[in-house]
Amino acid sequence: MTRKKVKLAFIVNDSARKATFKKRKKGLLKKVDELSTLCGIDACAIIYSPYDPQPEVWPSPLGVQQVLAKFRRMPEMEQSKKMVNQESFLRQRIAKATEQLKKQTKENREKEMTQLMFQYLGEGNIMHNVSMLDLNDLAYLIDQNLKDINRRIELLTREPQLQSQTPMPPPPLVKDEVPNVEDQGQGSHAQQGLNMNMDSMQPKENWFVNLMNGANVDPPHAFGDANQQSGFWLNTFFH
Repeated sequence: MTRKKVKLAFIVNDSARKATFKKRKKGLLKKVDELSTLCGIDACAIIYSPYDPQPEVWPSPLGVQQVLAKFRRMPEMEQSKKMVNQESFLRQRIAKATEQLKKQTKENREKEMTQLMFQYLGEGNIMHNVSMLDLNDLAYLIDQNLKDINRRIELLTREPQLQSQTPMPPPPLVKDEVPNVEDQGQGSHAQQGLNMNMDSMQPKENWFVNLMNGANVDPPHAFGDANQQSGFWLNTFFH
């Protein structure tokens, strides 16, 4: 069950006013204590009432004097920067309530015109007995709705174009890892095999030159001879 909202006005009844004072005073001091404890700030309270001969202070007379002394050491501009009295407090509340009223009035007017617009669009009736003020507000509302629709269409049309123009990310670079012969411990073996192959080619070249000159010479071993260990085909580096 929700609590009934209290009307902020002077309580005429003496007994009710006294009971409200005691209850509210206790709650106020409790809130000040909680604020000081939770936030670690310096705070004090001084309450005068016609029901007590001496004012009630919180947390103590010494604590109140320390807080007031700290306040008086501040520059005058800083002291009055956030200070409010009853009149200025009420003015702030009135200004805030006025702004809320304007905002709520505008929202209600927009809802009213929206309902009127859909009513005539749905039924297809001709507008009769509509004031010039309503027509002006209705035209403004329709214009705003058309602008929102066109803006939304433009946004939806632009999204596929932006997606198509977005460049594709480059493919990841693949590093050609060619085995280093020397790193694998085969450099000296390969060099040795290459030198042996060059040595084996020498008699073949001499045989070819003698053959062209008409000399009768025996042919050298074939390239594919399995017993010829120095030939190209048995080089383990190429296999």
